[in-house]
Amino acid sequence: MNEHHHVPVLLEEALQALHVKEDGVYVDATYGRGGHAQEILKRLGTHGQLLVFDRDPQACEDARRKFGADARVKITQGPFSLLDRTIDILGLAGKINGILFDLGVSSPQLDDACRGFSFRADGSLDMRMDPQAGKSAADWIRRAEENEIAQVIREYGEERFAKRIARAIVSEREIDPITTTRRLAEIVTRAVPSREKNKDPATRTFQAIRIHINRELDELREALPQTIRLLATGGRLVAISFHSLEDRIVKHFLRAEAKGDDLPPDFPVRHDQFHPRLKTIGKAIRASETEARHNPRARSAVLRVAERTGEITSA
Repeated sequence: MNEHHHVPVLLEEALQALHVKEDGVYVDATYGRGGHAQEILKRLGTHGQLLVFDRDPQACEDARRKFGADARVKITQGPFSLLDRTIDILGLAGKINGILFDLGVSSPQLDDACRGFSFRADGSLDMRMDPQAGKSAADWIRRAEENEIAQVIREYGEERFAKRIARAIVSEREIDPITTTRRLAEIVTRAVPSREKNKDPATRTFQAIRIHINRELDELREALPQTIRLLATGGRLVAISFHSLEDRIVKHFLRAEAKGDDLPPDFPVRHDQFHPRLKTIGKAIRASETEARHNPRARSAVLRVAERTGEITSA
């Protein structure tokens, strides 16, 4: 996809949630193609800072091309589970005014057939967000046991026909290795006995394998707790999720941190004595009908916001 076709989801809502200050320090943990980063920079003054992360080398190359000459911007290639390590090196732990997670796969990744994320165009069955790290989807499918394939598809794709699909994959790979997106999609389509309205039969399986290959949910579980120590008091955590598994992790994390210490419900203390570390801001935000109509990816998006409370202590 050409970069001018990439439209960030819930852009204005995310910027309002971050509450950008001119001299603040902000983190775009999932750069993509810089839609959010560009708008954050417009709101920063000369003393503001923006830390950009992405595990995709193509995304980081795009960031360097667009913002590499801007002294306010620091670009790091790597998964966002390494946020704390990078921010510690910069001496900015406890000084971050906002962290944005725009989760899932980006539109440019989906629309580049060579990356193997989508079944809509034939390409190599890769699916790695960093093509230089880890095993590809084709490698995993070639070696994984049938039970493991079924578990991944069921757990990460919430696919009720996971066993049938896994059985078909194992059967077909014995005939010929499964190395392209089109072949995998055809196998899944034949294995699924019924159809969901307006959803390709391969959608859930491709989502599941992508999540597994990139450890997406594990990365999120590792990164969210880091934000507590990294955020300044009053700093905002903003997360945009695109499916229920991501959103569930974010929601439960925010709820637990807003609740504070796990004490008995009748324990005689005030709420602030439970030491809550986050305060949720408003309710979950979804895309407007207008945005969803113009950007189909926005239909499933959920934005959640929380603010750092209390004293910042070193880990």
